[in-house]
Amino acid sequence: MNITKDKVVSMHYTVKNNEGALIDTSDGKEPLLYMQGHKNIIPGLESEMEGKTVGDKVEATIEPTNAYGEVIEELIQDVPRSAFEGVDKLEVGMNFQAQSEQGPVNVVITNVSDETVTVDGNHPLAGQTLNFNVEVVEVRDATEEELSHGHAHGAGGHQH
Repeated sequence: MNITKDKVVSMHYTVKNNEGALIDTSDGKEPLLYMQGHKNIIPGLESEMEGKTVGDKVEATIEPTNAYGEVIEELIQDVPRSAFEGVDKLEVGMNFQAQSEQGPVNVVITNVSDETVTVDGNHPLAGQTLNFNVEVVEVRDATEEELSHGHAHGAGGHQH
């Protein structure tokens, strides 16, 4: 069975950045499940998976535009330290949810000074080219429940 829209795919994967640093892997864990054609994974990898079948091994280099996008400079801002009232210790790498005109946005602290805190609302992998090694473990038809929810469910049913 080939990977096409509405198929549930089980795959093992490893993803590294262009410097060869490991970003994530399913090695030693359960395979990743996703439903093809429903934007459950980044667009570039979903395109690479189209038509593959069980046992296929895929090596794919996905540019930022087909992964998590380019870095948007406007999403990096210096805010007054007073905006973090009630937080005892501010450190680089801490995550917060900020309110924006478009609703809540997840931000990470990238710099802390006496007066300001620099926050970045970009996805942590924005601007990065991603290198995937994937092995297709299983391909099956999606269930009616999966189709109505728009994503794959793990063994035993619903796993949100």
